[in-house]
This record gives sequence, structure tokens and C-alpha cells, in this order.
Amino acid sequence: MSRLTVKRMVSTRIPTEEGDFQLLLYSNNHDQKEHLALVMGDIRGKNDVLVRLHSECFTGDVLGSRRCDCGEQLHQAMQLIAEAGAGAVIYLRQEGRGIGLLDKLRAYNLQDEGYDTVDANLLLGHQADERDYTVAARILEDLGVKSISLLTNNPDKIEHLNDLGIRVKERVELEPVIYADNFNYLLTKVQRMNHLLNLDPVSIPARHAKNVSI
Repeated sequence: MSRLTVKRMVSTRIPTEEGDFQLLLYSNNHDQKEHLALVMGDIRGKNDVLVRLHSECFTGDVLGSRRCDCGEQLHQAMQLIAEAGAGAVIYLRQEGRGIGLLDKLRAYNLQDEGYDTVDANLLLGHQADERDYTVAARILEDLGVKSISLLTNNPDKIEHLNDLGIRVKERVELEPVIYADNFNYLLTKVQRMNHLLNLDPVSIPARHAKNVSI
């Protein structure tokens, strides 16, 4: 298979509550999806650029669903980038950890029957996480960053990016807002997917422990 390549198609100004960004749309030679980069400031040739790899989540990003922490992670990342004055969100079109929206919603129904997010994916014939970060690495190369500070709680992203030739200088934690509806989801991330989250009830700030019964 040929090396995955990306092509920048357009860039336009996007004013948001967090600040003004440039939104870049990329095509690639691997799939028909339109992956995106939301960029603030001058990051070309810079070290330790604040970066978030964010996989599309319609329910969380658009609807504000409390079944996950995706939408909150996206806006927290945008806020941190705005405070730093520069950085990028790489927005990857790989819904539901890569299984697509249809099976993601089917997985939600299985979770309501008592299965966790990992077993729900497996029951539908998928891997626990089918995401690929090659497109993200190629976009970061196009943006010309020398090294990044990665906004993530998922150590697998760091490993994958390093394997793809992207130098990750440090990990920057994203603190989740915890609800009754997403606590088991977050707990599964910690226990079965090695995410670096502190869900000890003693350490959960009162402002985040909303309607949680632990």
C-alpha cells in the first residue's frame, strides 16, 4: 500500500467563543473523509506546540451528550490553546473510536443493557479501539511543527505518534467533568484502556462530582 499522504484543500477564519482559529480541511489518498485542523497562532517551525488529537463524536461534540467526555475535551483543549496563544486541534473523522456512528449508537444500547464500552464494541465485531493516527501525523508534518505537547489522557496516542515520527515532548492532562451518565464509561477507560484519569472519589473535586453515585 502506498504511503498515506494529505493535501490541504482550504483554510478559513473561524471565530469561536474560545477565540479566532484557522480551520484547515485536508483530503488524503487513504479514505474519502475530510479531516480537519483547527489552528491558532504561528506554529510552523515551533517546538512544544500544544496539540489535541480529537476523534469526531457527533453525540458529544454536537449534542453535548453526557455519556462521554468528548465535547468537553474538545472545548477544554480549545480554551487551553487560546490561553497559550497558539496550538492546534487535529479533528479526525473516526466516529466511535473508529467503528462509525451506526455501530456506536448500537453500542450505546448494549451499554444500557449492562455491557461496558469495550465489550459492547467487541460484541458488535469490532476491536475496542479501531482508531488510526497516521492522518494526524501527516497533518502535523504539513503544519510544520517540530515537537508537540499533547493534550490527552490516552497514552496510546503518544506511542502511536512517536512511532509515526512525531516527537511528543510532554502530555498535558485534560480533566473530565464527571456525571452519573459517564462515570462507568470513564472507569472503563481507566481499567481496560489504560487512560490516565484519577477517578478516586476522594480526589474528585466537588464541582466535578455532579450527580455521581460511586
